[in-house]
Amino acid sequence: MLEALTWLLLALAALFFSAGTLGLLRLPDTLSRIHALSKADNLGLGLAALALLLHAESWAAAAQIGLIWLLALAASATSGYLIARRYLLESHGAPGNVHDGLQGHPSGHQARGGPP
Repeated sequence: MLEALTWLLLALAALFFSAGTLGLLRLPDTLSRIHALSKADNLGLGLAALALLLHAESWAAAAQIGLIWLLALAASATSGYLIARRYLLESHGAPGNVHDGLQGHPSGHQARGGPP
């Protein structure tokens, strides 16, 4: 029964990874691609981690798997934010629809899409 559940979780993970890849290849703009890829890959990785947790030999191994998943979630959110911010700062957003929350920050970056 445990083996069947593991294979089911891994198959679902592969399905979500495939959906994320398809979204990356098929969606029209950068922001849609980021959204599809980050959501599908995070869920796919969570399902794969859960499948691995079912076969963890110790609590330490289970904790490592959980920490790897949490690190991947944080990295995905951070990189998605940075890519989306750069996309908007490069003036790809709709005119008047760009608000730079870091305007006036010492980094000196400013949005070019229009006034907030």
